Amino acid sequence: MKLKFLFSLLLFTIPAFLFAANLSSFTGTVTDAKTHQPLPGATVTLSQLRISTVADVNGHFTFNTLPSRGRYVIEVRFIGYQDMVQTVDLSANATLDFALVPSIVETHEVVITGTPIASNNKYNSTSATVVNKDQLQNGATNLIDALAKQVPGVSQITTGPGISKPVIRGVGYNRIVTVNDGIKQQGQQWGDEHGIEIDQNQADRVEVLRGAASLLYGSDAIGGVINVLEPLAPAPGQLKGEVLSSYSTNNGLTNSSAMLTGNENGFVWRGRGSYQNAYNFKTPDGYYINSGYNNTSLSGMLGLNKQWGYSHLNFEYFKNNIGFNDADPGDPLYTNDKSRTLDFPRQDIRHYKLALNNNFIIGSGSLKLDLGYQKNQRRELDEPTPALFFDLNTYSLDAKYYLAETNGWQPVFGVSSSEEHSVNKGTEYLIPAYDRTSAGAFAYIKKTWNQNTFNAGLRFDYVKNNGKQLILEDEEQFAGFKNTFNSFTGALGYTHVFNDVFSFKANAGTAFRAPNPAELGSNGVHEGTTRYEIGNANLNPERSYQADATLEFGHNIVTGSLGIYENYIHNYIYASGAKGDQITVPAEDPDGSPETFDVYRYGQVNANLYGVEGNLNIHPTTFIHLDNSFGYTHAQNTSLDRALPLIPAGVIHNTLRLEPKVKGLENFYVYVGVDNFFKQYRIDPTFETPTNAYTLLNAGAGATLHIGTQQLKLYVSGYNLTNKRYYDALNRLRPGRFSQEDPTYGVLNPGRNITFGVYLPFNIK
Repeated sequence: MKLKFLFSLLLFTIPAFLFAANLSSFTGTVTDAKTHQPLPGATVTLSQLRISTVADVNGHFTFNTLPSRGRYVIEVRFIGYQDMVQTVDLSANATLDFALVPSIVETHEVVITGTPIASNNKYNSTSATVVNKDQLQNGATNLIDALAKQVPGVSQITTGPGISKPVIRGVGYNRIVTVNDGIKQQGQQWGDEHGIEIDQNQADRVEVLRGAASLLYGSDAIGGVINVLEPLAPAPGQLKGEVLSSYSTNNGLTNSSAMLTGNENGFVWRGRGSYQNAYNFKTPDGYYINSGYNNTSLSGMLGLNKQWGYSHLNFEYFKNNIGFNDADPGDPLYTNDKSRTLDFPRQDIRHYKLALNNNFIIGSGSLKLDLGYQKNQRRELDEPTPALFFDLNTYSLDAKYYLAETNGWQPVFGVSSSEEHSVNKGTEYLIPAYDRTSAGAFAYIKKTWNQNTFNAGLRFDYVKNNGKQLILEDEEQFAGFKNTFNSFTGALGYTHVFNDVFSFKANAGTAFRAPNPAELGSNGVHEGTTRYEIGNANLNPERSYQADATLEFGHNIVTGSLGIYENYIHNYIYASGAKGDQITVPAEDPDGSPETFDVYRYGQVNANLYGVEGNLNIHPTTFIHLDNSFGYTHAQNTSLDRALPLIPAGVIHNTLRLEPKVKGLENFYVYVGVDNFFKQYRIDPTFETPTNAYTLLNAGAGATLHIGTQQLKLYVSGYNLTNKRYYDALNRLRPGRFSQEDPTYGVLNPGRNITFGVYLPFNIK
């Protein structure tokens, strides 16, 4: 019935505006500020209206299907020039010209859309980093792997190259919200070996928001937000697309994707298909048994961009098959087999999503309405019949009304709700079937004056969990639980731009996270982690108190930032094991042998996390760039006076990038990088072991060729070129995490990996 309701709402909203005529147009030119020559190929973007265009040979651009009123942030970009970000009032401007200033460095002039009000990052108090398409194509094995290598403060919990869970400033799991197509991604984020189920190729750019974001996204956004943005629709009459492909030597990963998008007088559409396939990944000791994977993704969009705003229907299908090794201590871990055929045990994951994104111009304001439906199916198989089979259906609504700006004041009001319904369809059970209802409302205001901005917000959230009782063969598997949680949260932010070189931003606020059904009701063997997990129905919600401050600076030679943060979390929840705490489970097969598993129990403590992050980029000439970034998190379990588990080690990334002019090649570059990871000795001694410091050597090169007027981008990137033997602190398969019975039993991180890639973007008028 709920799915029928969403489709009915779709059929009601789109035709109501379908025949809107009287389309507003906006034109202009992009030129060099010094020579006044046109800059053909400059990109002009209106992110809030989800549309972009490219300047022609005369530097001229046109948007034809825009609202006739409203204030929107416009972004103009061209390689070798400073980005320009400006707010445009469509009711007052029909023509606007942009003169870009040549620059050898990137600036902080970039639009952030994942905050309550889209704005220039320079005037946005949230600590945010944008990673674009070119940066994502760096030989990473998945989207989170790419971000962890690019963004200070971001790490990843890994189960081999195929599974990465994001960690921001030391917190992860359900404390990080991933947003795609304007909808919070809802899968099985609670699991150690559960990824985010998003095609890494579909991102045109990714915004990483560090720090609490509960004000906008509600429960689960204690640590931050990863906002995945797909390619914007082109200008009317244009058709554009891309084809990309890559091959990685470590696990034979082949990655291919094709996308096409167009705009016919405001009717916009997009389609994409992707496929990845990998065999066992290789460590310096050999290929880890049954660690291959493959995934298939199909996605698309149909919509309208008209004078009344826009309405886009996005749909996506993602299927992922991942192999696992359930070896016991003493069994072999490595093989020479490169077969792409997955053995049992393995995971079969399927994610379906519909998202209806709308932005309606109403009076002098606008209403942004996002409706979503997601089905997540996770099968964990020891044989063709699934042992564990979670089937989760999620319905969501998010609405925000933006009032017109008055004297620098910009108010926003919003409501959100979601309903989750999860059932078990397998032969084994880990978490109970459950229903979960969430609802929230917020008010936010932003004030801009001179070179200052101030923002404040207040939110109320309500979460209701209903775990279902289950009795099997006269024994209670799940007792069932019913609980409700609610909380007020608030946030304050301030920015000040001193001059063209220095700017400052600071934030303070509270955040809230309700316990999830896995933490409340688990009672069974988790096949993917080879352990027995027990929940706690009496858990209290987490409450976070956070503050951070960042100084950003940028000149023609030196740019960078330095930030500090503290995050005190009351009732921090995690699962921990103790040596000797084990349980023996009878075999399902009458002829089989019982199995013994380590027991992990969910509990909670008070935790304090603080740290530092930043970057320093030096550009002595137009073709020499020395980029450096660093991050360190200190996390203390204040209840038990010991370190908090699963905290990333401190890291310093250093990269020397050369961009000499080479005849016949465009945007040629070559780089050498060194990643220095510190020793992580601050561990939970009950079930973790320390990791040593290590250094990785990386290098790569790339260039753009021209075949007539068509661009062809080629690149090669190498990671861990010395084939270093090491364990990362967040490697789930490292010693002590894989088996308490034998703490020396573990799997090394991947060894040398070289990726060869090709990227073909194209535009058709």
